[in-house]
Amino acid sequence: MANVENGLAPDKVGEQPGAAVRTRTGKPSGPSVKPLHHDDEDPQEFAAMLGIYDDSFRNMAEGEVVKGTVLQVTETDIIVDVGYKSEGLISVNEFLDETGNVTVQAGDIVDVLLERTEDREGHIVLSREKAEKMKIWDEVEKAYTERKVVIGRVIERIKGGLAVDIGVRAFLPGSQIDIRPVRNLDALKGQELRMRVIKVNKKRGNIVLSRKVLLEEENAEKKTTTLKTLGEGKQLRGTVKNITDYGAFIDLGGIDGLLHITDMSWGRVGHPSEIFKVNDEVDVVVLKYDPATERVSLGHKQLIPDPWATVQDRYPVGARMSGKVVSVTDYGAFVELEAGVEGLIHVSEMSWSKRVKHPSKILNVGDMVEAMVLGVDPAARRISLGLKQVETNPWHELTEKYPVGTKIKGKVRNLTEFGAFVEVEDDIDGLIHISDMSWSKRVKHPSEVLKKGDVVEAMVLSIDAENQRLSLGLKQLATDIWDDFFSRHQVGTIVDGKITRMTNFGAFVELDEGIEGLIHVSEFDDSRGEKIDLQVDQNYQMKIIKLSPQERKIGLSIRALKSDDYQADWESYSSSEGTGTATLGDHIKNR
Repeated sequence: MANVENGLAPDKVGEQPGAAVRTRTGKPSGPSVKPLHHDDEDPQEFAAMLGIYDDSFRNMAEGEVVKGTVLQVTETDIIVDVGYKSEGLISVNEFLDETGNVTVQAGDIVDVLLERTEDREGHIVLSREKAEKMKIWDEVEKAYTERKVVIGRVIERIKGGLAVDIGVRAFLPGSQIDIRPVRNLDALKGQELRMRVIKVNKKRGNIVLSRKVLLEEENAEKKTTTLKTLGEGKQLRGTVKNITDYGAFIDLGGIDGLLHITDMSWGRVGHPSEIFKVNDEVDVVVLKYDPATERVSLGHKQLIPDPWATVQDRYPVGARMSGKVVSVTDYGAFVELEAGVEGLIHVSEMSWSKRVKHPSKILNVGDMVEAMVLGVDPAARRISLGLKQVETNPWHELTEKYPVGTKIKGKVRNLTEFGAFVEVEDDIDGLIHISDMSWSKRVKHPSEVLKKGDVVEAMVLSIDAENQRLSLGLKQLATDIWDDFFSRHQVGTIVDGKITRMTNFGAFVELDEGIEGLIHVSEFDDSRGEKIDLQVDQNYQMKIIKLSPQERKIGLSIRALKSDDYQADWESYSSSEGTGTATLGDHIKNR
């Protein structure tokens, strides 16, 4: 039977006043007839009384609901007297409750539908179920007319909406279930809903319900009350109505407010569903309210103090702190120090010696780490942390372990265009620059001297612990051929050399292996004062006219040889003076 909220007094034992009740209607049964005893039976009087009885029963038309008295309860039937000459039989199944117990006993008054006045066996045909349904239809029509609320249970999902049991089967369209579209209709199965009848057709057996209409009316009332007290800074309690990727909509009572994801917590929130669920009750504060558009912005984290306000007191620079890695990016790892406070360990602050290509090589989400506070900026809400600072810097120990001039052995880890990196210790490399690979050979690429994987011996040239740089030299372990050359030659020394290349300003000459000098174009003159056409790969005699050990430069000249030629001629002339046969001009000419 339909549940209707009408405030009427209940007419059934056990029903509570003010609850959804089932109304009872019916028509009085025919007049009672005093039974006659056959012993004192008067035929005329009996005929008259029988006529009255027949007339009264004729007033009870088929299809009408009448009241009857239960005469007897059997295992299969309920015998009911409705004041007719014969009793009616109703199946006991129509009087069973949910547990299978019979709900009536002899003497109870029940409403029944008179289907037929007599069947083949002479009994009248009655139905309690049909009587109940007819009364429900009356109640439904009354609820429709008087705009009363009905309560029904969702039976199943059907095309276009839901089938609802309000005593009879009714239809709740999907568009009338809620103010907002409901995606999962199956989740409503078995729930009891409060609705309003918006259409009824008894002949066709159609009943259309609406929950949306009722919600709109109720929200309109709530909204009026809420708007009277709504204002920025007001603390309210609401219900989570919907969750999106960017926030949650909170029902404040007839009006919704948006709680943005950034205003849910001082800490990191990946998705609003991590904190709230639909139908959760939540305390919020109104951050902004626009009466014109009725838009309300809400905050939840604002109900507690901002942890960044006093962060400098709790995390002084130099302090060691423990935290949990909550995020790893290409440039570093974020560590949660407390709810709402995170610090960044930059990739450059993760290791003193390792070349960390990606933070994930050192840290993973969920790791507990200890780090040192390097800097705090409350305004920007940033804390810089260092992982390597909680360990000893191995670079500071290198100076003592490997003073300048120390010979070390290591494996070539990598080659670049400018040099080779050699492993000195685990994760500590030194660089042999291309200029420190050979005294004599012009090295165009380090691969001409070294290969990756080679074990080499080198000399420590310098250590810069602050910038983590270690310079090594390969040629420094060999004799400096330049120093050797400078020790064996002086300005004025005559040497032989091979032309290696010509330029517009002079000729480069190889004097020894790896040793080159330059003949400037102004020094090309021969003994006759003519410019010599020097040829590459040809050997010539020349004089050293300049030595620069620091710059490793040697100046050469062919023209300077003329003074030597003159001196030789003079000595030759002097030695032949006693003969009187030769002149200085002759000597010069003969040369």
